[in-house]
Amino acid sequence: MPKRSHLYEYHEEHGKITEFGGFEMPLWYKGIIEEHDAVRDSVGIFDVSHMGRFLIKGTQATDLLDTLLPTSAVKVKTGKAFYSAICNENGGIIDDLVTCKIAAGEFLMVVNASNREKDLSWLESHAQNFSVEIIDVSNDTALIALQGPRAASTLQRLVDIDLSNVGRFGLAYCKVDDEKCMISRTGYTGEDGFEIMVLDTPLEHPERAVKIWKALLGEESATGAFPCGLGARDLLRLEAGMCLYGQDIDVTTSPVEAALNIVDADKAISYPGSRVILSQMTEGTEKTRVTFSMDQDGIPRHDYDIVIGDKKLGRVTSGSFSPILRKGIGMGYVPSARSEIGSNMFVMIRNAQRAATIVRPPFYDKTKYGYSRAK
Repeated sequence: MPKRSHLYEYHEEHGKITEFGGFEMPLWYKGIIEEHDAVRDSVGIFDVSHMGRFLIKGTQATDLLDTLLPTSAVKVKTGKAFYSAICNENGGIIDDLVTCKIAAGEFLMVVNASNREKDLSWLESHAQNFSVEIIDVSNDTALIALQGPRAASTLQRLVDIDLSNVGRFGLAYCKVDDEKCMISRTGYTGEDGFEIMVLDTPLEHPERAVKIWKALLGEESATGAFPCGLGARDLLRLEAGMCLYGQDIDVTTSPVEAALNIVDADKAISYPGSRVILSQMTEGTEKTRVTFSMDQDGIPRHDYDIVIGDKKLGRVTSGSFSPILRKGIGMGYVPSARSEIGSNMFVMIRNAQRAATIVRPPFYDKTKYGYSRAK
């Protein structure tokens, strides 16, 4: 039976529900394009409580993470978050994740919803010889993402700290609408924004999460956030060139093949898959993830073939229509020798070859969209 988040009653009343990652979640409320535009131009709000959240605490917490991740946890400063992945011995990605260093010897790891139980078991099995405690706080906290160029100004009116002191990938404890929270300046849309973890909020008593959600919506004013579902979230992350686990990355792909900038090549400590991953860093890979935009009409979709002439080069892993570019965009894997930016390729759409060009992500003009846009 699918699980439900702290905010399910709101989603059921106002949104179109779908199953994702073992949860009943909102696909959309008013419409995917309208919600996409709200995030790119103003501010949107997402329920991301379906994602797993694990506290990793103890004198050897940093040591444990450094034996598990291709990113050096020891280099991360307190009050910062970082993107990484856990891999198997062949370098395949078990999951991609964000980890927050709350304090010395204390981390919060946020993982994909579909991998919550698997990741927890994997962590616990590797932690047996370390002085650490791993606590699954997924059901005792809620997680809300506020994204868009007006995210900071929308959140600022509800918090007791100066958000200008929280830089990108920074985090802080604060009160949001007088409720205890931990916030991080992170997200999955390419825009500026915050992920708000509502503390001490068990599934059986979601009142704190509901209160904050409604306060951020600003139902009594015109300054609140626009509620957004999974459809807009998927489109936004694709425009930003971000991967979706299970489609663009999985155990058959390594961080190097996926072009994820998470590998510390100078790291002295080995971790699962390090031999393969470091070899790929120096010797290259047979396949590489690329992002591409369509030069002809047609929308690329998951599993469509990428071809040159009568030769299949690879397949599309994610694709859609970009409201910003007004054309199809996508990502997929091709031979590394054919992955140069500006290279031409074709996507098989309805039995016809449609021309496309490999481009550098993100797809949008960074001076007009995204967290680094001109202020």
